[in-house]
Amino acid sequence: MKRELDACQMIERSIQKKYRKTLWTPFVAAVKRYELIKPGDSIAVCISGGKDSMLLAKLMQQLQRVTDFPFEVRFLVMDPGYVPANRAQIERNAALLRIPVEIFESNVFEVANGAEKNPCYLCARMRRGFLYDRAQKLGCNKIALGHHFNDVIETTVMAMFYGAQLQGMMPKVRSANFPGMELIRPLYCVHEDDIVAWRNYNGLEFLQCACRFTENAADAVHASKRQEVKLLLRDLRRRNPDIEKSVFKSLHAVSLDTFPGYKTQGQTHDFLEWYDK
Repeated sequence: MKRELDACQMIERSIQKKYRKTLWTPFVAAVKRYELIKPGDSIAVCISGGKDSMLLAKLMQQLQRVTDFPFEVRFLVMDPGYVPANRAQIERNAALLRIPVEIFESNVFEVANGAEKNPCYLCARMRRGFLYDRAQKLGCNKIALGHHFNDVIETTVMAMFYGAQLQGMMPKVRSANFPGMELIRPLYCVHEDDIVAWRNYNGLEFLQCACRFTENAADAVHASKRQEVKLLLRDLRRRNPDIEKSVFKSLHAVSLDTFPGYKTQGQTHDFLEWYDK
């Protein structure tokens, strides 16, 4: 008699079967291409409760089961001040997906909400600091975040349009404030539309945005610069389906000889330094 799969097993099966080409394959490709995981690593997968970090947790869990080199993984959930309903939803999803989360609390929302300028920037900085600190105390040498392909593209366009600089999002970064710690982004090559398709296929409900600024003000999300860029790229994609792939490839083929100025390792350089040589 064929054994019936439970809900978690069906979700895991969907990653390996139906969405293998769009989720599992690009995830593994990024891990290998950018050398994100090495034997002996102890990685803290940081879960916010959204679709991206929850999928990342499942992918990391499944990779650990099948990989031919050993590495450890911990699943961290920082409660920055969620309303009870949001925290409960994270706990329900973790139980459903059989992700053994470790929850700890912080006052990030309280502090960020009291800031007069750039509360979102402050919130992001504080959250990452708390996660680094917790992971390091647990003996981890890396934290994994759920930034995906579209985050990479949107960040690049936003930096140029609104930050007046050409700046990308690296697949891995060494921490400047926590020696020996590194941040990795294993979903670097996974498209958001494919994450959404996986979520909808399995009938899963994750947090959209748990920020106190947007719990009662949905318009705040749509008014953000990132949302503007999302809509712009969506419109451009209608005319050129490969527009985002072109941006992504350009990040791997930067020609510094064609730029009048650039910055590397904190130092600013000008083309006149070498032009007459």
